[in-house]
Amino acid sequence: MEFSQLRIFQAVAEEGSITRAAERLHRVPSNLSTRLKQMEAQLGVELFVRERQRLQLSPAGKVLLDYSTRLIALHDEAHGAVQGGQPAGDFVLGSMYSTAAIHLPQLLALYHKAYPMVNLQVQSAPSGELLEGLITGRLDAALVDGPLTIATLDGVPLCEERLVLICEADHPPVRGPQDVAGRSVFTFRRSCAYRARLETWFSHERVAMGRAIEIESYQGMLACVIAGSGVALMSESMLDSLPGKGSVSVHPLTGPFATATTWLMWRKGMLGANLNAWIDLQQEGKAESLQDARAIA
Repeated sequence: MEFSQLRIFQAVAEEGSITRAAERLHRVPSNLSTRLKQMEAQLGVELFVRERQRLQLSPAGKVLLDYSTRLIALHDEAHGAVQGGQPAGDFVLGSMYSTAAIHLPQLLALYHKAYPMVNLQVQSAPSGELLEGLITGRLDAALVDGPLTIATLDGVPLCEERLVLICEADHPPVRGPQDVAGRSVFTFRRSCAYRARLETWFSHERVAMGRAIEIESYQGMLACVIAGSGVALMSESMLDSLPGKGSVSVHPLTGPFATATTWLMWRKGMLGANLNAWIDLQQEGKAESLQDARAIA
């Protein structure tokens, strides 16, 4: 097997689709199909089974994915090492949706300019799925909701977010969950850390949360709240970036629910050149932001 075949196999396994994997790798789907059939012929096993229009790993495919992840990581680490520890090769970074929209653009631009030999890929998902991706080796690092609580992971904080509940424009002040009891809640799927925070906010005051309606974008949540269909929780920085923010009422949470810290996390022992370079840029950005805040004050 060639490393190019392993990368194709890994992309299809993660995407569950040859078409999406081809888009990710900037190749045509027919090329990926041919390479996968060649792999299966060489190994003498089927690596995928089709279920409900999605490719699922076969038992043999699950075994190969574990080895592929480790082999590709070692390959990229070796590539960087022989180049004097210079960042190079693949670097897969996971990020929460809000972080990707607000805090990543400038860092990505700086990283691409400083390290053109790195193939940096960003995958956005809720925190729970990102943590799973770190543990299984699918991601090299991820920006997730903190704090750091998993023993197999290391991390550094990126930023602190102020959390706000948004309601329709004429909604009375919200001093606690009792003021929105029974209202529908627009949120991401269950693996979302902000959703878990909101559920805890309700249960802390022993108030029943209304029906959770899952929406996969903050823009969609805002539109539903503007229409008076329910409420939603998001970071203040995310809300400030959305057109139409002036059409809702904004209610900051209080106490232990007022803020959330976003962390950059990675698996212990996997701090390679690509990740070290990202951490350095991230820390430099934090220092510059702190200096700007002091200058304004």
